[in-house]
Amino acid sequence: MARKLLFVCSRARRRSLTAERVFSSRPGLSVRSAGTEEAARVRVTARMLAWADLVFVMERRHLARLRQRFPAEAGALARDGRIVVLDIPDLHECMAEELVIELTAAVEPYLDD
Repeated sequence: MARKLLFVCSRARRRSLTAERVFSSRPGLSVRSAGTEEAARVRVTARMLAWADLVFVMERRHLARLRQRFPAEAGALARDGRIVVLDIPDLHECMAEELVIELTAAVEPYLDD
């Protein structure tokens, strides 16, 4: 069964979309991306959080927004250690080489079981 990863940033247009594109080609992974803001390309939902085995948020503020909007779902993920704050600021365009390198380095350790 595929491991389900959800990547979350503000608008799901650069960081989380890049992560979705990079990791969706990996065997054994099912990957989605979403944003916390109203203007997000795809807005994160409680259903997405329930779907995910592991949630990667780009910044601590994204985790705070998830906890505020979805206290039960985000709380359960946090208790189980299934939310990871990557600390990746919004500095690059979608699929920029620097962003791909940074995301790969930050996420890879969590994919090695």
